[in-house]
Amino acid sequence: MKTLSKKFDADARKWVVVDAEGQVLGRLASQIAVRLRGKHLPSFTPHVDTGDFVVVINAEKVRLTGRKWDQKNYYRHSGYMGGLKATPAKKLNQEHPDRIITFAVRGMLPKNRLGRKLIKKLKVYAGPDHPHEAQQPEKLAL
Repeated sequence: MKTLSKKFDADARKWVVVDAEGQVLGRLASQIAVRLRGKHLPSFTPHVDTGDFVVVINAEKVRLTGRKWDQKNYYRHSGYMGGLKATPAKKLNQEHPDRIITFAVRGMLPKNRLGRKLIKKLKVYAGPDHPHEAQQPEKLAL
């Protein structure tokens, strides 16, 4: 028996639109990561980018369960001693609603050059409008 390995094919990619309104963040992010990676396809190959482009709309209306809006923090470090900065999820959602979904999906992708390539196929928008109508994306119900 031979094991067939899928080759990169940019024409096989599709564009899908996901509406984040009322969706729980973690469950939504895991479905988006599966689409970006191409794991929903029978021809999935772990080291090849076979996934779709994903456009997320209404990112500001995503849900967090429990008291995570107040308790969940996003951290970054300046590189200097004592340079740890924490931003609560509520404040991050007010200032940059697209980053909450981006950070959640990035954590579910591989931590290598393939993961850096895959995250570029994710387009997140705070409102219901997006500039990707020319690609004729299909609406995805998650």
